[in-house]
Amino acid sequence: MTKSDLIDMLCETEKMPKGRAELLINAIFDCMEAALRNGDRIEIRGFGSFEIRSYRAYEGRNPRTGSAVSVKPKRLPFFKVGKELKERVNVAATKAAVAKAAALMAKTGAAPAPASGPTTTTTATTASPAPSSSTTTAAASTTTSSSGGGSSGGSGGEQIN
Repeated sequence: MTKSDLIDMLCETEKMPKGRAELLINAIFDCMEAALRNGDRIEIRGFGSFEIRSYRAYEGRNPRTGSAVSVKPKRLPFFKVGKELKERVNVAATKAAVAKAAALMAKTGAAPAPASGPTTTTTATTASPAPSSSTTTAAASTTTSSSGGGSSGGSGGEQIN
């Protein structure tokens, strides 16, 4: 999202003229910039916090030539995301993944699999040889069941041992 996207979204949601929304966004950003320039910390509950971190001078290397370069001390803004924003983003990502999976299932016509995956049951039966016979007969049967019915492309099938 860009600054102009933010201004457009504010215009749509609050039904205000674009010029006024732009002034409002610029005023907010200018206030935040001034506070950081003064060394103040900005905390927006449920969103995150901004602070200035100071770095000391050090000797770096020019990656192209390998020669030593003196790096001056600097102050850089740092953003730390808030707990509530983390949770909201993770919930949205989980919902999006579920919706994407559901859309893919609908597109392919496959029934949704349970959360733990398909259930596979294997049964093996061995008949003991008769005392007078020198051959052994063994029968193995495997049953695969998927909830939701039907099997489609790679979601299960039969397995024979």
